Amino acid sequence: MSTIALDVVTPNGSVFSETDCEIIILQTKQGELGVMAGHVPTVAALKIGSLRTKIDGKFEYFAVTDGFVEIRSEQVTVLVQAGEFAEDIDTDRAVAARERAEALLQQARDEKVDRYRADLALQRAVNRLDVAKHK
Repeated sequence: MSTIALDVVTPNGSVFSETDCEIIILQTKQGELGVMAGHVPTVAALKIGSLRTKIDGKFEYFAVTDGFVEIRSEQVTVLVQAGEFAEDIDTDRAVAARERAEALLQQARDEKVDRYRADLALQRAVNRLDVAKHK
């Protein structure tokens, strides 16, 4: 089976690089996108979600923020603000972040709280908890 390379890049540099991915599954703004070797070149916007890649018959799971993906026939480059392996996610910290975001959203009804930022924080926390289930 042909494989495709994956590089996940944050502002701090590459957080994951693999040359032998069988398939890469991304969450784009338009929906889920599966990428295999030979895929047509594409650029797409990513939403907060999971990134899954199959390596040697086993899936690896990552929590990623919104960003962009550049797809070429033999290489996928994911550009995000943050990316985290499922096994590296601190679930206690993610639960606390979710609770803070939910409290901010409750305040947003009564006060001048940035509802958009609070909603993004909630999405990130929920995503991290969902991905952490795949440890």
